[in-house]
Amino acid sequence: MERFFFDIQSGRDFFADEEGLRLPNQKAAQLEALQTLAGIAKESISGGERPDLAVEVRSTSERLFCVSIIYRNATTQH
Repeated sequence: MERFFFDIQSGRDFFADEEGLRLPNQKAAQLEALQTLAGIAKESISGGERPDLAVEVRSTSERLFCVSIIYRNATTQH
């Protein structure tokens, strides 16, 4: 089992995962990242906020991938 770290970006705030989780493979880490992101998004929206959110996943040696939600409304310029 490999240790994966799930760093959180919420708007301008960054929270580094210092502990990580031991998971069987990268596919399990992808599922964990998506579930984490969905939970954070749900809490943010129910609290009246809509910051851009990201979960950056890394191993002990490298960055692996990032899942994100970018909030835009009709008046947002791209």
